[in-house]
Amino acid sequence: MRALFIGRFQPFHRGHLSAVQQIAHEPGIDAVCIGVGSAQYAGTPDNPYSYDQRKTMITCALEEETSIIPFAIVPIPDIHDDVRWVDHVCAIVGPIDVVYTGNGHVKKLFEEKNYQVKTIDRTLPISGKAIREQMRSGDTVWKTDVPDSIIHLL
Repeated sequence: MRALFIGRFQPFHRGHLSAVQQIAHEPGIDAVCIGVGSAQYAGTPDNPYSYDQRKTMITCALEEETSIIPFAIVPIPDIHDDVRWVDHVCAIVGPIDVVYTGNGHVKKLFEEKNYQVKTIDRTLPISGKAIREQMRSGDTVWKTDVPDSIIHLL
């Protein structure tokens, strides 16, 4: 089965890595598509990193993992239209069997289109927003929340 995991990954952090690890250990899942949302945005406080930078972060973090299943990283630009969004995503990522998310809104939208949706166990309560704020303020505590392999990228 092919799973979909969507996030903005601004930046990719240990919580995201934990989610991909959870998906990789789910019975029957043999590949995961990682959809990078808001792919067209970069250089703003909420979206500082470009799609290419985020793809590099994700790739660096996952290539260090020995138990990660095959993955594809796909840009998903925002269209700001909830009614069409799921169809938009699926047209980009191709066939999927199950969606994994920690986002209630994403869960609702995919369930409305009759997709199987599983909630990610958020064992690591890490916030991308908090990481971005720490980075802007010069607080280096953010380094504990991102995989070691991508600290040098940030």
